[in-house]
This record gives sequence, structure tokens and C-alpha cells, in this order.
Amino acid sequence: MAWPSIRALDERLSAWHLRRCQNITDLRRVAERRVPAPMFHYMDGAAEDEVTLARNTRDFANWELLPRNLVDISYIDPTTTVMGQKIAFPVILAPTGMSRLFHWEGERAVSRAAARAGTIYSLSTMGTHSIEEVAAACLGPKWFQIYVFKDRGLVTEFIARCKAARYHALCLTIDLALTGNRERDLRTGMTVPPKFTLRSWFDFVLHPVWSMSFATSSPFSLANIAHRVNTADQNNVNTLVSYIGEQFDRTVTWDDAAKMIAQWDGPFAIKGILTADDAKRAVDIGAKCIIVSNHGGRQLDHVPSSIGALPEIVAAVGDRAEVIVDGGIRRGTDVLKALALGARACMVGRSYLFGLGAGGEAGVTKALDILRTEVVRDMALLGTRNVAEITSAYVRRRR
Repeated sequence: MAWPSIRALDERLSAWHLRRCQNITDLRRVAERRVPAPMFHYMDGAAEDEVTLARNTRDFANWELLPRNLVDISYIDPTTTVMGQKIAFPVILAPTGMSRLFHWEGERAVSRAAARAGTIYSLSTMGTHSIEEVAAACLGPKWFQIYVFKDRGLVTEFIARCKAARYHALCLTIDLALTGNRERDLRTGMTVPPKFTLRSWFDFVLHPVWSMSFATSSPFSLANIAHRVNTADQNNVNTLVSYIGEQFDRTVTWDDAAKMIAQWDGPFAIKGILTADDAKRAVDIGAKCIIVSNHGGRQLDHVPSSIGALPEIVAAVGDRAEVIVDGGIRRGTDVLKALALGARACMVGRSYLFGLGAGGEAGVTKALDILRTEVVRDMALLGTRNVAEITSAYVRRRR
């Protein structure tokens, strides 16, 4: 059978699996079957004992929803506004690196699905499609996630490219001065790019469609930085990863972040905040949005869950900035709890990556459809007709 026919057959099989998925956990199971183990566990895993990873989802159960009945819920409006951008429901897509590890279309597929769902897509510096490619593919609102690199000229270049490509906002990640100890990747032999070694051969054979798609698509690269190395190395991902690793700057301070905010001169979010003190500092230097995040548990283990840190940060920030919570969101009820605790919206990463691994663009669309459907239904059951009505009166800590 010719390769195009195999891919078409696989797409039909993927569509059948997606129709049977009722929630994000179902998508995770399908992704685990369809993506080779090193790539799946890179997506699914976290640092060291993965205590924080478990807390991110588990701690949502610490809060109870308090519904109001006999309310006219004939019309539910889940729309909201994040940094001046109206979105269809209060879920936006987090920046995730190297999305082509999970499906050959990577960030382009994700950004198209986000635009179709009427929400924001955040492109990672570590993306495998460029700022300009994603801008061309995505007709919806876009953010670009950025770091303060040692080479400040690279930062300046990114800002200029994002302005030219009409990105709405920048999102500065501040919790990655060095990479966390992700032991699952060491156990599975995860490499970037994936290598067809004797150790990994059997697993790739068990995933022939993923393997053939990876082998026959364009060379795997970190598209936003490839031009910064020698021409001969632009498709050498080991060189690019080494280059990025050398660019992470352990001397970065709040002054550097403030300079970046002034240089961008537009909507600006800071991601990776877990304490009231850091939230206040971020607002003081001009951030318009605080993203409460522990990097999905992939950096320092044993830190607070994002939902656990949220109330303190909301109280510290007040109305000086919007607050988004990132980490552990798997259900519409998770979104409602976050909104009731003061978040403007939620940011999801793994939830849509499971969809990407399960079925490419259609899988991401399925993940977003699941979350939006749950949000709307749960708002109705809670007795809230729009996002503004979801206040602290509708939630309490479990006794």
C-alpha cells in the first residue's frame, strides 16, 4: 500500500478514536497509543518525583462549587476578554516547545484549531514552525512566548518579528533559567531530535505512521532560531538545542524584564509566578497579565500547585493586572473553580497536546470542543449565565 494511502487510512482510524473520546483523559489514552513512548512521556512527564505534576490536577478537588438553582439559564455566554482580546471561552493555549514531536504538523495544526475555536494560541520560542509561518496559518489572536536571553540582540529581533507579524502580546517565561531534572526522559531515552537507534527501534516500529510521517516531513528544526547558527547546522537540532541552552541567562533580573516590557510597548504577560511577592514585582514593572504557573511541574518539584497559589496572587495583584492560571486543567469544572477564585482565564498545555498526539489538528479541535462544552454545561448547572457572574460566592474550600 502506498504511503499516502496509509496516512489516509490512519486519519480515518484517528477520527474513529476521536469520536469515542468523551474527555481529556480519553485523549491522553489515545495519544499514548499513537505516539512513541519517548515522545509521549516527554509530553506527559515532569521533574523528579512528579509531586507537583500530581498536585496540579489533584488540588482542584480541594474546592467545592456552590450552585444556585431556579435561575434562567436559557442562554449561556462563556465569552471573556484577556488583555483586550475577546475570546469564545475562558481557555487559551499555552506555549509548548517542539510540538512536531507529537504530530508532524505541530504548531501550525494547533494554531489553526485555536483560531477555529475562537481563542488565543501562544507560540513557543522553541517552536518547530517560525513566527511568520504560524502567523500565516493562524487567523486568530496570537501571543509569542519569549525568554530574556544572553544575546539581547536575539530578543530585540524576536520583538521586531512579532510586531511585523501582528502578534497581540508577548509572554515572558521566567522559571527556566536552567532545565529541571526530568527523569522520565532519561529512562525512555528521549532525544531531540528523535533518533532511530537500536534502543528506540522497536518502539518506532510499533508506531509506523508516526515514524513515517516524521521521516517524510520537512527536517525537524527549531525554526525561530535556526538562522542564528552556521548555515550547515540550521537543520542540526542538537546544535540548535545546545545554542538555546547556552542562551539561558542565570543573571536575569526584574530590571531586564522591565526593559523588555518597554521595548515591546504592548500587552505583556509574565509566566511562571507562584508567590505574591513576584506577582507584585511583575505588576510594578508594567506587566498587564500574571500567569500563575509551575511549568507543568517540569522545573522545581514540590512547589505549590497553580490552583493552590492562585488566591494569594489574586489578592496581591487586585485590579492592577489580569491573572491567568496554568496547570492541571482537565475539566470544565476546573475552569469554573479558577474563575471563581479570581482568574480571568485558564491556560492549557497538556490538554491540547494529548489531542495533537491523538489526532493532529482534529485532535486539538476535539480537546477544545470538550473543554468548551463542559464549561458551558457547568456554567448552566452552577446557575451562572456569563463569566462575570462566576465569583467567590460560588466556591469554597472543602471541609
